[in-house]
Amino acid sequence: MTGAPGGMTETPDAVRKSGMDALSDVLRVAHLTGGVFLHADFFAPWCMAARVPPEQCGPTLGPASHLIIYHYVVEGDLHIRVEGEEDLVIGAGEVVLLPRNDLHLMGSDLSLPPVAGRDIIQPPKDGGLFSIHHGGAGSRTRMICGFLGCTSAVGNPVISTLPPLLKLNVEQGGAAEWIRSTFRYAAEEVATGRPGSETVLAKLSELLFVEAVRRYAEALPDGQTGWLAGLREPYVARALALMHRDITRRWTVHDLGREVGLSRSALADRFIRLIGVPPMHYLASWRMQVATQKLRNTSASLAQVGEIVGYDSEAAFSRAFKKAFGAAPATWRRSNS
Repeated sequence: MTGAPGGMTETPDAVRKSGMDALSDVLRVAHLTGGVFLHADFFAPWCMAARVPPEQCGPTLGPASHLIIYHYVVEGDLHIRVEGEEDLVIGAGEVVLLPRNDLHLMGSDLSLPPVAGRDIIQPPKDGGLFSIHHGGAGSRTRMICGFLGCTSAVGNPVISTLPPLLKLNVEQGGAAEWIRSTFRYAAEEVATGRPGSETVLAKLSELLFVEAVRRYAEALPDGQTGWLAGLREPYVARALALMHRDITRRWTVHDLGREVGLSRSALADRFIRLIGVPPMHYLASWRMQVATQKLRNTSASLAQVGEIVGYDSEAAFSRAFKKAFGAAPATWRRSNS
């Protein structure tokens, strides 16, 4: 990287790594908890309407307030629809994620009257998974359904901006190849009732989501705006990575511009165009996201949390937190732990 404005010598791979570092940090703070809850066999013709309640995801979910659902098709195919979105066809070896757990239709034919998922789901036997066996006498579709829970999607720059449906083909090689092979093996283990495979699939749930988001970001069309689009713009991606790497530093836009090789005004313009807010506004908001994670998931004192996110005193941290959330950090902690 050069020190002169307008000059940047980072390779595309280095730019991608900067963006992925920031992406990893955002997803880490979301505190994702993965798991599987259902294996299903459907036979054409069939159509089902579903929205997954948290209680179906069992004790592994913990205190999550937001669910991301996915369906992995092991055999056959299905159509899926969320209101206001185009239908998708999901085939064997493909995964569809629902980042907002929207009510959705799935089936061999979506014009059929749908049956409610809650009416056909069978409870676990001997501590296993929920199950469904439903449909007619036609072709079979077999799938594993899983979830990712997170404490909150509100304010998370990734989860809050994803589309209602996200399709991932894990048959396509590259980084996803080992996910595909492990997932297929674990899915077979689940289907035959062998213990232990749920643990493998739980971790794979988290890896699948990261892979799906990464691919979605890389495939965004030119001209797209939003946090994920910012990962593709070299200067903005580098600025995001720097702030995420050291949120306690007293950053200024001038400092960031010097680090990435742009003038202060040029960086601010690019950042606002893609991310929607100025860099310092983004940094202040991200500090508060990290603070909520620390308050909810650790026993750190208020002063320690404030120090972790870059405030010199508990009083300064408390003022900033109350301005952002309408409640003092101690009050917020009691209500959210």
